[in-house]
Amino acid sequence: MAQSMTMISAQIRFLDARLSLIHIPLDSYSLFLHAVLKLLFPLETHAATPATESGATGHQSNLWATRHAFLNVSITPVECSVVCSTTLAQELFVPLSDEHHQGSSRAGNVSISAEDYVVVQVDGEGLDAGQRVLELTTPLAMAGISIFFITTYFSDYILVPFMAKAQVIRVLEQRGFRFEKSAEAFVNQGGHHRNTSSTSSFEVRPPSTPPPTSVSELQRRTFTLLKRRDVLPQAYKDIRLVQCAGRKDTSGGIANDDIALQHGLVKCLANQARFLSLTLTDTEPASLLLEKRLVPEFGCDDVLLGGKEDILIPITLDLRGLPLEATGIVCGVASKLLGGTAVQAFHAVEMSYLSTARAGTVMVEERELSRAMEALIVGEENGLPAD
Repeated sequence: MAQSMTMISAQIRFLDARLSLIHIPLDSYSLFLHAVLKLLFPLETHAATPATESGATGHQSNLWATRHAFLNVSITPVECSVVCSTTLAQELFVPLSDEHHQGSSRAGNVSISAEDYVVVQVDGEGLDAGQRVLELTTPLAMAGISIFFITTYFSDYILVPFMAKAQVIRVLEQRGFRFEKSAEAFVNQGGHHRNTSSTSSFEVRPPSTPPPTSVSELQRRTFTLLKRRDVLPQAYKDIRLVQCAGRKDTSGGIANDDIALQHGLVKCLANQARFLSLTLTDTEPASLLLEKRLVPEFGCDDVLLGGKEDILIPITLDLRGLPLEATGIVCGVASKLLGGTAVQAFHAVEMSYLSTARAGTVMVEERELSRAMEALIVGEENGLPAD
């Protein structure tokens, strides 16, 4: 690369939450639907529960969407994935998993992370979503830190193991970020950033090999691993996604809009949407990535923000067969996708990313799907070195 990109006005801060990652196989989804709904919409008896007991701190709000410091519920063609506070994971999912594991083999593959995670919220302007993936996660990937990356309507979120928090701080400071203790925030001081990353390792383990020395080496390692494990990028052309969000404006008919948002989500979850990702925090309205065909479930167009005609197609990597300690998957894939499509007169494919417990999904515009798949398939073919 001739010159590294620079994040403009980027602020990065840790949210005050300790999180668990939960993988639910799709054939066990119905067994856990009630727990997912209870997580999102607690009974009225829980409405007065302090936010600190439900995994949120700081902002107190009567709105259901701001009860959690951080929460993500995703349904993809690979799995149902839940990221929630360790407290709620223990309360809602662990007993259910144990119960169904004893009575049925269907829940035998449900996994709840043994280690806690923390989440970094990224607010900033100046780069498109794909370049933010590259710029924000390259230092962490090069340091061998396992991460999950989630692009949402308002912000980006990076999940890292709790035990790696100090290392994350050190790595980001070395890359030109300043840590403000009073606000637990990093402020970019105009330092350099380069390419890529993210990871889908489910448990925290030391890397089995030394971290890569360059992005190209990381990319090669990634596609070598994917090829050896027969992990192929799968494009779902019939799943047409839109990025939406709840409204920030709390005036006027917010109560009706909020009810419509809840009702729409219940319908989508109860009918097991093919693709849906919901992210909640205690500082921003709900952010959704969902199938366009599901938008009418939310009532009138005013309920959801976002361009309903900006169609995204998911390209999914099923990572269930990879070692749990595998790192750098997203970094390698994103760098290949962006670098492999920025050739000659063509600009790089614009992309966003969704990490779930045991999968990774790249979202690209419908018109860019062919170029994106070509780059990823070439990456697969070139992953293994010649004998």
